[in-house]
Amino acid sequence: MAFAILVVVLLVFWVQGCRDDQKQDAYQDYMTEVGQVADSSTAIGRDLGEVLTTPGLKQADVVQRLNGLVQQQQQNVQRAQGLDPPGPLLAAHEHMLESLRFYVNGMQGLSDVFRQTAGQNADKATEAGELLADQARRLITGDIVWSDLFRETATAQLRREDISGVEVPELQFVQDPDLATQETMTPIWSRVHGASTGGTPTGVHGSGIAGVRVLPSGQQLSPGTETTITASTDLAFEVSVKNTGESQEVGVETQLTIPKQPKSIVKKQTIELIDAGETKVVTFRDFPTLPFGEKVNLRVDVKPVPGETNTSNNTVEFPVFFSV
Repeated sequence: MAFAILVVVLLVFWVQGCRDDQKQDAYQDYMTEVGQVADSSTAIGRDLGEVLTTPGLKQADVVQRLNGLVQQQQQNVQRAQGLDPPGPLLAAHEHMLESLRFYVNGMQGLSDVFRQTAGQNADKATEAGELLADQARRLITGDIVWSDLFRETATAQLRREDISGVEVPELQFVQDPDLATQETMTPIWSRVHGASTGGTPTGVHGSGIAGVRVLPSGQQLSPGTETTITASTDLAFEVSVKNTGESQEVGVETQLTIPKQPKSIVKKQTIELIDAGETKVVTFRDFPTLPFGEKVNLRVDVKPVPGETNTSNNTVEFPVFFSV
């Protein structure tokens, strides 16, 4: 009798274990497919940033490329609609679809504004910039919906179900939140509009290095002062770059160089977009090997932007020692 009871108990535990495995698999399969949609949408967001910040594109080219991105994102919506979420995630799934639709509507709205304002005079730039910013805010909303209403809701449900090892995918469609402002969108419209009409944006062009800070120590580097830097796995250099001109600049290239034998350490980053008078920060990380025991001149360069004539602040060298 006791043996029979033991068998029944073991069978119950086995059945329960099978059900738990099936539930785990169902959540994992769903999140894997969601992750593929998220990765595709993130890539489309990066492509959108490139379209808006590529110099020389005419208005018709921008509209054409935006329409292509809209079609790609619509395919992501359709793909997500075909997913089969576990029952407890139905509400979160609907929010995920809502997020993806915001991306479609925002990009379609940007395309519509560019197309509808193609014939307007340059004095309408501020008005056009605000219209574009309104549409870009839909993209920001999509990111918020994904983060707050899908990802947080789904994560909480996984905790309630006591499911571990299943990650809810992240999605950041908008790479630069400044795109959702009239101050940023107005010069974008002016640049694109100028390319379409044969004109060029007016104003002085310039960029420069505003400062370099060592992380995590917070040391501020000075060109005329020798600085000892303690190396660690967290070592990084925070470079502040300022738009010193009167025009919005795109694709601003920044480079950090540490002399070292037999080959110098060279790292590069590009600032996608920076408005007139604005300062943006780029951070250089990952320095597994450094030249210890000798003074070297750490160098930071900002490549001159088109039309820049004063390049005196585009390159700065800092004497430093690296210690363990």
